[in-house]
Amino acid sequence: MKEKNDIRKETVPKKGVRVSNKDVFVFTFFLLLSFAFWYINSLGKVIESEVRFPVSYINLPKDKIIIFEPTEKLNLYLKGQGFSILKLKITGPRTPVSIDISKVNYKRVPGTKNLNYYIITSGLAKSLTIQLSSECEITAIKPDTLFFSFEKVISKTSKAEPEKKAGNLFKH
Repeated sequence: MKEKNDIRKETVPKKGVRVSNKDVFVFTFFLLLSFAFWYINSLGKVIESEVRFPVSYINLPKDKIIIFEPTEKLNLYLKGQGFSILKLKITGPRTPVSIDISKVNYKRVPGTKNLNYYIITSGLAKSLTIQLSSECEITAIKPDTLFFSFEKVISKTSKAEPEKKAGNLFKH
């Protein structure tokens, strides 16, 4: 029995994997580094993406005003280099695209008494591409139709006449 007490206990390694905090940190660092290299590599290729742009309407007819505000944002589906699309995604939400009503072929909605009109957005692709000034090609625009209403401006002119002439108010 004495022999049992004299046996030294040897340290037996535990089965399984031991992970230290340092290993987790190194793994996470290289995972993020590989993601960054993959993303930079994908930006050099031709990709397709959707970018939302705010819209401003310019050069309305002088005798009309818009009473029913059309769509305020357009979704442009773009095809081009990843770097160009990334640039547009960053600047797009802050930079509106302009639709020049005087140069657009808008049509009256049939069967309405009011001045309701619509624009087919596929006809805007060329002017929007020029405004974007990038190497991207617009493949689609959503919504495909913009609806808006005009109201005639009614102005009345009247002759303004002074009521009475003031005499010398400041007599000394």
